[in-house]
Amino acid sequence: MARSALLNVMVQAALKAGKSLSRDFGEVQNLQVSVKGPSDFVSQADLKAEKIVRDELLKARPTYGFLGEESEEIKGTDGAHRWLVDPLDGTTNFLHGIPQFAVSIALERNGEIVAGVVFNPATDELFTAEKGGGAFLNDRRLRVAARRVLSDCVIGCGVPHLGRGNHGKFLVELRHVMGEVAGIRRMGAAALDLAYVAAGRLDGFWEAELSPWDMAAGLVLIREAGGFVSDMRGGTDMFGERTVVAGNEHIQKALLEVANRPVPTR
Repeated sequence: MARSALLNVMVQAALKAGKSLSRDFGEVQNLQVSVKGPSDFVSQADLKAEKIVRDELLKARPTYGFLGEESEEIKGTDGAHRWLVDPLDGTTNFLHGIPQFAVSIALERNGEIVAGVVFNPATDELFTAEKGGGAFLNDRRLRVAARRVLSDCVIGCGVPHLGRGNHGKFLVELRHVMGEVAGIRRMGAAALDLAYVAAGRLDGFWEAELSPWDMAAGLVLIREAGGFVSDMRGGTDMFGERTVVAGNEHIQKALLEVANRPVPTR
């Protein structure tokens, strides 16, 4: 597969950060961990990975903006371009020795996500996409799953935890969705969950309380794999609403309807 110069920069940054994470994952018990908030941890591995990505990206494109999870935003002088980076999506998994985590890098141009990379160093799986160029897992072209009814589908989700999100609202959504589908999965790394939708491993996905860096790369992956994404209102303001619903044309629409059903009266 042919990659643009910009996508190559993103891939090299993700691979380099992934190599650092792999080393730290092997010694996860020895990591120095500080607490950002209830059940929201940040490790030295996290900070180190973001520095690697930031340095690689800004060395290649010093005028671009940079928005990462672990550091202050860099506005950049370009005005049109911004990197959106989660250096370690699935931090809690990482800290518990669960090999479901990723480096996520997206490129935004004039408010539109035009390229994305999601790399899981534990499995050596590299998901890439560019607007108009398709989505790939390593060198294999991706397409979203073709199932058309929810009862045949496995759906991914995020579950709000201690100190985060509206637990009551989610439980209503879960009650509705679980009654319509073949299975629900919660794997703890939204960037990978969205990549799994692009790869057809999950038929759909929904989650609230996400940040732009959690979902940016996944959005372009799904679109380039033939899928559809919206916010929970059915619009396109995923970053502003901090929500996402994804799937193929039929499943995304059905999942959106089911997840938005009103609270049962009995």
